Amino acid sequence: MDKALLQIQANLESIKNLSDDQTTEFWLARDLMLILGYVKWQKFIEAIQRAKESCKTGGQAVENHFLPAPVKSTGGRPQENYFLTRYACYLIAQNGDPRKPQIALAQTYFATQTRKQELLEQREGENKRHEARAKLKDTENKIESTVYERGIRLSVEFGTFKNKHIEALYGGMSVIDLRKRRKIPTGRALADFDTHVELKAKDFALAMTDHNIKEKNLRGTYQMTAEVVKNSKTTRQALLSRGIRPENLKAEEDLKKVASRRKKEEKEVLKANKKWAGELEK
Repeated sequence: MDKALLQIQANLESIKNLSDDQTTEFWLARDLMLILGYVKWQKFIEAIQRAKESCKTGGQAVENHFLPAPVKSTGGRPQENYFLTRYACYLIAQNGDPRKPQIALAQTYFATQTRKQELLEQREGENKRHEARAKLKDTENKIESTVYERGIRLSVEFGTFKNKHIEALYGGMSVIDLRKRRKIPTGRALADFDTHVELKAKDFALAMTDHNIKEKNLRGTYQMTAEVVKNSKTTRQALLSRGIRPENLKAEEDLKKVASRRKKEEKEVLKANKKWAGELEK
């Protein structure tokens, strides 16, 4: 990494602040002004105004990223200031004076950091899906054991039990229907392409069913299938009440592909870190 870029990174990180609960990072506009090579606030505020317009154009709420700070007086005119998010700093750099070398460096830095944040949020979502998928698989194994002990022993019977669960949860759509709609390859589990909310909904419906089968001492295909249909419909109603129609949700990235991609990314990160460490030692 270029030494000038490392220096601007160090400067920008040195003026970063954290909220009292240590969960939110922010910058003060007047601190940022000096780092970006501005001397006069009147010039810098022009970049801030352009950044606000960019924020609005991008569909973001300006007040979520540019928060007016309490006005302070230094004995002369009161000093206007802003609390800025990392995204706000990025937009200011993008709308700053391109003739200033600090602006070009800051643009590169904040673009990189913004991308890192996007990747972190993406990874967090993937982690939630992985965890929910593992939980669902555990619940599926438990209920398969429960219904087997109580009369559903043929694979065709258990297949019917699972399909009735899906039909009740998805408003009458079968496993085959969903596979066609979402273009999921034959032989692959639907759950590997489910959204996080679908995974949790399936797990909830099946967990209730497993509990009630034992609690009510249900036995036989008819009783247990009726129970899973009832609980799956109840779960569907809960989703609909919150404006979620599960059959209309789009398929997510295949969790097996996610795992493969992440292994590749981790190798690339390790390689990049070694290279960066070597440059820092120079």
